[in-house]
Amino acid sequence: MLKTIAFTDITLREEAHRIDNALSFKEKIEIAKQLDKLQVDAIEFAPLQDEKADTLLIKTVAALVRQSAVALPIALTQESIAASWEAIRHAAHPRLVVSVPTSPIQMAYTCQKKAPAVLDMLSQLVAQAKAVCPEVEFAAEDASRSELPFLAAAISAAIEAGASVITVCDTAGVFLPEECRAFVQTLYAQVPALSKVTLYVQCANTLGMAAACAIEAIQAGAAGVKASASQGCFAILSDMANVIRHRGDSLGLCCRLKFTEMQRIAGQIAWITQTRRAESTPFENGANNAVPQISFDKHDTLEAVIKGIRQLGYDLSEEDNIKVYEAFCLVAQKKSIGAKELDAIIASTALQVPPTYKLNSYVINSGNVISASANIQMEKNGQPVSGICVGDGPIDAAFLAIEQIAGRHYELDDFQIQAVTEGREAMGSALVRLRSGGKLYSGNGISTDIIGASIKAYLNALNKIVYEEEGNE
Repeated sequence: MLKTIAFTDITLREEAHRIDNALSFKEKIEIAKQLDKLQVDAIEFAPLQDEKADTLLIKTVAALVRQSAVALPIALTQESIAASWEAIRHAAHPRLVVSVPTSPIQMAYTCQKKAPAVLDMLSQLVAQAKAVCPEVEFAAEDASRSELPFLAAAISAAIEAGASVITVCDTAGVFLPEECRAFVQTLYAQVPALSKVTLYVQCANTLGMAAACAIEAIQAGAAGVKASASQGCFAILSDMANVIRHRGDSLGLCCRLKFTEMQRIAGQIAWITQTRRAESTPFENGANNAVPQISFDKHDTLEAVIKGIRQLGYDLSEEDNIKVYEAFCLVAQKKSIGAKELDAIIASTALQVPPTYKLNSYVINSGNVISASANIQMEKNGQPVSGICVGDGPIDAAFLAIEQIAGRHYELDDFQIQAVTEGREAMGSALVRLRSGGKLYSGNGISTDIIGASIKAYLNALNKIVYEEEGNE
C-alpha cells in the first residue's frame, strides 16, 4: 500500500516577507486559486500584519478555496488567536499554526525567554488555538539546531495541548539527506506520541539538497513536506512532485497533487511572483484580471445581486448594496446585466462622497518620437496642487501624475475603456478600480476625450478612498 504524502505550499507565506515589489491583492488570490486547483493539502499564509487588509485577503481566499486547508500562523500572543481565527473561520479546512523557535539562540533572540518559559508559552498558545480551531499545527523553527531533549519536550507539550500537525524546520539548511533521516528517526524514538499525529518537515535549500532531505525524512516516517511553488529558499513543489511521479511506486509513495497540471500552474505562479510592477508605472504586471461569469436580469433578487457584487470583489455597506440594487433594477428593465455592467453601476452608485480632489486642467504630450508626459492641475480641499510625470503612454503618465499629487501608490486592480455612443463625437467611458487596505473602490468617468474620462474615473475612485480613510478620522 502506497503512503500518501501531504504538501503544504508556503509561497504566499514567503512572498509576504519581500519588501521589493510585493504581490498585489489579486495576484495573491490568483496564486491561492491555482494552488487549490493543484490540490495541495494546505496553503500557508504569513501572520496578520496589516490586520484589516490581511483579514480581508484571507477571508476572500477562504471563500474560494475548497480542496486545500487554509493555514494561518498566529503571532506569539493570546490576542492574535482571536484575530487569526476570525480571518480563517469560514474556510472549508481552517488551520491555525503556532510557530515557535526551539534553538537556544532563536529563543533568546525572538522570544526573549528561557527554555522553561517558552515551553509554558507554547502549551498555552496551542491549547487556546485548539479551543477555537479544529486543527492546530505546531512548527518548531530552527529545529535542526535545537537541543534534542528540549525539542522532544516541546513536541510532546504541543501534542498534549491539542496539536494534530507537527512541523520540524531545518531553517539553516544544514542537514545532509542521511542526517535528516537520522534526525526524524530519533524524534520518533524520543517522542512516541508523534506516531499519532502528522509530522511535516520544512527543509531549507541552502545546500541544494532540500528535496533529497525531504525524501529521506519521508522514508524515516514523516508524512508531509512544506514546499514552495516558486523558486525560493525551500524545497520546490514541482521537484517533490517529479520525484513522486517518477519514483513513487518504488519508494512506496503517492500524493494528491495533480501531476498533469503541475507544469502549467507552477509556470503561472513563477510568472506572477517574478513579474514585478516597475516603479515607473501605476499598472500592476502580475495576474490578469479574470472577469467573473455572472449574468442578471430584472427577475433577480437583492440577495442574488449582492452575491454578484461580492464576486466582483466589493465589500459594500448595506446602504450601498441597496443603492446599487435600485440602480440595477432600472437598467435591468431594458437589458441583461453582466459583470462589466454591474461594475459600472457600482462605480456610479456606491459610496458617493464630496470630492477632496477636483480636476482643474490637464495637458498631455504624446507621440511616437517622444515620451508621453502629463501635467495635471487640481485642487485639494480648495488648495491648488499639481503633478508632472512621464510615463509609458498618456494614461500611464496621467495616473502617475495623480499618484504624485496624492503622495501614494494605490493598487490598480482594473482599468476598462469603452465607447458609450457612436460617431466622430463618441463619448468614452472609463472605469478604474483601486484597492486600498485590501478593499476595492471603483470610479467612472465619461468624456469625448478618453484620457479625460480615465483621469475623472481615477479621481472618482481616489476621492472615495480619501473620504473613507481620512475624512472619517
